[in-house]
Amino acid sequence: MRPVAALLVILSSSLATAAQPHRATLTVDARDAPRRILHAQLSMPVAPGPLTLRYPKWIPGEHGPTGPIVDVAGIVVRANGKVVAWRRDDVDLYALRLDVPAGATSIDVAFDYLAPAERDSYSSGGSTTAELLALEWNLVVLYPDNVAQNDFVVTPRLVLPHGWKFGSALEASRTSGDTIEFKPVTLEMLVDSPVIAGAWFKSFALGGEPAHTLDVVADSEQALAIEPAQLDALKRLVVEAGALFGARHYARYHFLLTLSDKVAHFGLEHHQSSDNRTRERFLIAHDERMLSSGLLPHEFVHSWNGKFRRPLGLATGGFDKPMKGDLLWVYEGLTQYLGWVLSMRSGLVTPEWWREDLANVAASMDTRAGRKWRPLVDTAIGAQLLHRSTPEWQSWRRSSDYYPEGLLLWLDVDVAIRQRSGGTKSLDDFVHAFYGGPNHGPEVKPYTLDDVTATLDGIVANDWRAFFAARVDAVEPHAPLGGITGGGWRLVYSDKPNERNKTLDKVDKIENWVYSLGFTMKDDGMVTDVIPGTPAHKAGLGPAMRILGVDGRKLGKDAIGDALKLGRGSIELLVTNSDFYKILKIEYRGGAKNPHLERDASKGDLLQAIGRPAQTSISPTR
Repeated sequence: MRPVAALLVILSSSLATAAQPHRATLTVDARDAPRRILHAQLSMPVAPGPLTLRYPKWIPGEHGPTGPIVDVAGIVVRANGKVVAWRRDDVDLYALRLDVPAGATSIDVAFDYLAPAERDSYSSGGSTTAELLALEWNLVVLYPDNVAQNDFVVTPRLVLPHGWKFGSALEASRTSGDTIEFKPVTLEMLVDSPVIAGAWFKSFALGGEPAHTLDVVADSEQALAIEPAQLDALKRLVVEAGALFGARHYARYHFLLTLSDKVAHFGLEHHQSSDNRTRERFLIAHDERMLSSGLLPHEFVHSWNGKFRRPLGLATGGFDKPMKGDLLWVYEGLTQYLGWVLSMRSGLVTPEWWREDLANVAASMDTRAGRKWRPLVDTAIGAQLLHRSTPEWQSWRRSSDYYPEGLLLWLDVDVAIRQRSGGTKSLDDFVHAFYGGPNHGPEVKPYTLDDVTATLDGIVANDWRAFFAARVDAVEPHAPLGGITGGGWRLVYSDKPNERNKTLDKVDKIENWVYSLGFTMKDDGMVTDVIPGTPAHKAGLGPAMRILGVDGRKLGKDAIGDALKLGRGSIELLVTNSDFYKILKIEYRGGAKNPHLERDASKGDLLQAIGRPAQTSISPTR
């Protein structure tokens, strides 16, 4: 297959980019956001006759048909002031059919979006609290069928609760009281430009040219108190990303950060901004900050890898067109790796945390029981299913492993390039070649695997197709740890806690015994997952069982750890399974096991070289 060289789509907020554009005005009244209702009003010119309106289904960055049309209510269509009947297609449930009456030149469509209270489910999950709103526009827009996303130009308006402030990569044309009117943009750019708003809001300039801004909204004023050292690290992130990629494909960039324990926690990429949602105390509590330290770097990298360069199967050009996720190990996996690298280069994490994080990823992927039947590529192809999977039996099912295993895979690539070139080349050279070029603003340049391997070959000759086939397409019982071993380190286990897991266990109130007994549980004894083939699995323990006692005594905070230290050869558990009690005996000789990286002095320390800040004269204005 020949490499894809042509640009598929060029996004622009300029009306001149859309040939004979279809125009509309979208007003979203968010004054009811505190009680989880958004009121939308869409007005557009039309011609008499049959008309189909669509609700966005396949959402960019979510890699699946996740548009929450089930939460759309109160749809009323009017033409010339009269109600027009509509009917949902009985096969394509995201399509609404209607007939525009004779003499009508426009229609008005009113509907409500009922924001859920659940925290999960990405942008279709929790997005509002009493104090804030994180708005992805795909939740509140309809568009005419058979009109290209770049030919449908929308003038967005947003009405906020009194006194709320907002942040967005969208440009405001005028503000009147609590109403903001933004400059007209294409439908694709609208969906690509979320807004955060709230009673407690603050913006921080991060420098750079184009300008970079951190916009933060939180459930409390104290949550906005960012430390100067954190702000400096984010400014360095801007500089280090510029040095890594050698180009910026946006006119401005906004890190949109929502801090709340009541909204969905995730990151969603956009060309000129990122929608980042995490714990309320992220900026002011060390543990919460460290656990989410990779969030902003990851989503920032997506502006280049995922938005500018995008796998051909994910660059569909329409919200009604199914996506193919077979290259998500590049889209998300490489982004996970580069975000991990930038977190170190910018100083968002310490070298010790950085290595402990890598050790945890390596151990987690190496002990995935599902490796025995499911190759990495199948976790990418099945992404739209796995995103909705439960934590029970996750190790056997596998999850969205193209994220963490992608980190290991691309570390392997980076180390291989450094070794094969004698240290004169690295993955940074590939990144420059693949994601660089002039800044035309937001645009999409699709790629195939042939494009990836051809560019890698241009950096260092190798059979990269075979390299990836062995690690991505084949069933492989062990994780790709070549980047760790080749990088001068080895994965080891000891009873010393892994710092990252220790922090996660403390914050999320869980206990991790995966590498010894073979299970995880909440601090109340509820078992969340069991690894097939481990002592716990052989003893009959399963997810959703609750451990009540250990060795004849009520479950306490250190009960299992104390039992492991005694090393008696077996641990007796009193458990409940549904309404039934049972005693299980786990046969195990050994103590607690936690993953770490240990230095291999016989090899050069390539991890240190990879994490070193760029030695470049580039300034924040690059």
